[in-house]
Amino acid sequence: MERDRERLAEAMKWFREAYQHQMRGELDEAVRLYTRSIETYPTAEGYTFRGWTYSFQGRIDEAIEECKKAIEVDPTFGNPYNDIGAYLVEQDRLDEAIPWLEKALVALRYESYCFPHVNLGRVYERKKMFAKALEHYQDALEENPQHLGARQAVARLRGMSN
Repeated sequence: MERDRERLAEAMKWFREAYQHQMRGELDEAVRLYTRSIETYPTAEGYTFRGWTYSFQGRIDEAIEECKKAIEVDPTFGNPYNDIGAYLVEQDRLDEAIPWLEKALVALRYESYCFPHVNLGRVYERKKMFAKALEHYQDALEENPQHLGARQAVARLRGMSN
């Protein structure tokens, strides 16, 4: 038990360092450090963020696989569900994205349900289901009134109906 706590603490140290490199655009180093974190102690965060880094490198299929590994480690963590949905939206696989984004909305451990709402809004807007898109953008604003993209989308869709 104590050894697991020590390994987790070390993994989180590598994770934080990887995140700093990722934010500086040092993606290869970020991948290396996320990998070291995962090898030390696999976490849903480690897999999800390594996947996010892969997405910055254009490695979308690998990013999706990383998110699936994250879900295996912790199915309550919402980020990988949203990320898979967002990656599928980027690939214009809209119908495939919907169930992943809906799972993100009911995930027990998620800091901002705003993101899956925005992504669902994007899906429904592309599908020309404007009322449903508007509903999700408004839900996103309820979660985070500062989200500029959601505010702009609401204004855009309301403007279309005038």
